[in-house]
Amino acid sequence: MPKSRDLAAALQRTEQQLQMFQKISRFMVRELSLQEVLQGIVSLVVEFMACDSCLIYLIDNDQLVLCASNTPHPATIGKLRLRMNEGLTGWVARERRLLAISREAYGDPRFKSFRELPEDTYEAFLSAPVIARNRVVGVINVQHRLSHQHTGSEMELLTTVGEQVGCLLVLARMAPTAVEAANHVELVLSSAPAAPRR
Repeated sequence: MPKSRDLAAALQRTEQQLQMFQKISRFMVRELSLQEVLQGIVSLVVEFMACDSCLIYLIDNDQLVLCASNTPHPATIGKLRLRMNEGLTGWVARERRLLAISREAYGDPRFKSFRELPEDTYEAFLSAPVIARNRVVGVINVQHRLSHQHTGSEMELLTTVGEQVGCLLVLARMAPTAVEAANHVELVLSSAPAAPRR
């Protein structure tokens, strides 16, 4: 009986994860401002991961800029910046690697505190790079007030969301008229790998 209960719980979790990815996908095809989409994504992540905070930073030159948060930070959105060599977030961007800390994230030697962010007192920290066309363009952070052992599923989920946000940023650069005018067949065929020489 416990095995079937565990299996049912795992199946339910997988269905919820799929629903979250579907909702993010729908954000990508709707006509919303990029700010609205990013806010929607952080809200979905918080709901699905039952975490206390989700923040998205995007790279501007050599700095990471806070661009979305599930908690109200009107004074910090677009204004809070950190250099690429600062903090856990900077480390994730530089190293292009996932980072999971289950407790006392503020005690990590790479940590940098910001007075404006109450999340800096939270225990657990999970962070993944935002990737667009194989380049790091930002970082997505998830935090829990209390210690939290991150599962492999949570790590994979945040990595995938980081990739989805990267795709979304690439799409956002295209004007709607460019999408209508594009010859997608030509685009696909012209990008095909060259045939091997005999």
